[in-house]
Amino acid sequence: MILIISQKNETATIDVIRHLMILKKKFIRVHEDEVFEIKTIKKRILIESSRNRFFIDEIESVWYRRGGLNFSRLKYSNHSILLHMNETQYWLEDYIQKTLESKRHINKESTSLINKLIVLDKARELGFDIPEYFLAENTDQVKLNKTILKTINGNVTLDEIKKDFSGFMYTTLVEERESQDFFITFFQEKIEKDFEIRTFYLNDHCWSMAIFSQNDEQTKTDFRKYNKKNPNRNVPYVLPKYIEEKINLLMKSLDINCGSLDFIKKGEKYYFLEINPIGQFSSLSHTCNYALEQKLAEYL
Repeated sequence: MILIISQKNETATIDVIRHLMILKKKFIRVHEDEVFEIKTIKKRILIESSRNRFFIDEIESVWYRRGGLNFSRLKYSNHSILLHMNETQYWLEDYIQKTLESKRHINKESTSLINKLIVLDKARELGFDIPEYFLAENTDQVKLNKTILKTINGNVTLDEIKKDFSGFMYTTLVEERESQDFFITFFQEKIEKDFEIRTFYLNDHCWSMAIFSQNDEQTKTDFRKYNKKNPNRNVPYVLPKYIEEKINLLMKSLDINCGSLDFIKKGEKYYFLEINPIGQFSSLSHTCNYALEQKLAEYL
């Protein structure tokens, strides 16, 4: 039995499930809004929600896509007992998560949130070329028009920043100085790229796509500012073997066996930018005819 942990209406999950059905593989899909109770039946651990119930020893492989397993906790009026039982319940939940993650898997909830700064430091240790970066709380040392501003964390969406309105944070070129200090911010050298590369990684294998975003003012700094009227040209691309070997070392060092990586190509250099363990891969799969959804289903 395959356990899929995802969000409602997540399109990549739906596409992979179609292939699981073709392959006649049994699966359980868990949504982020489900709340499970931990039970035991004949010495076996069962977890149960209003939608799903399964013994953890039934699960042979796990795909962590998004969301997570949420558990209900018993409440006690005595504060001391409440603290003790919360700790007890935590260790039960931890045991279940670690047991599931020890099985054949694609990604883990425990490694789904990665620290961009640690990733960049590790990538540099492994010999990747990386645009110079630094943290600062003012723009005094920033080279104007040669430095970009990026988020430190991986989440670039601002849900409900205004009533019924969400925002998206893009990479931005710093064109003028700020007069006041601000919260510590991530700055990075702007590379005048030849093109960008998006790579999907799964268990020692890489599939890449070149994104020619540099000639469009709308997408040249951040290709996610999609130009729907005049889309960027995207083509299949093969990274040099030595870059793929470094990717493999980096992903293993971070205990991540699946994810999307971004690079910039300039001249003979491949500049590493970042990893997103739960990044979108459907566009790369369809544009380059890589059938990644099928490969994920086959691995599970």
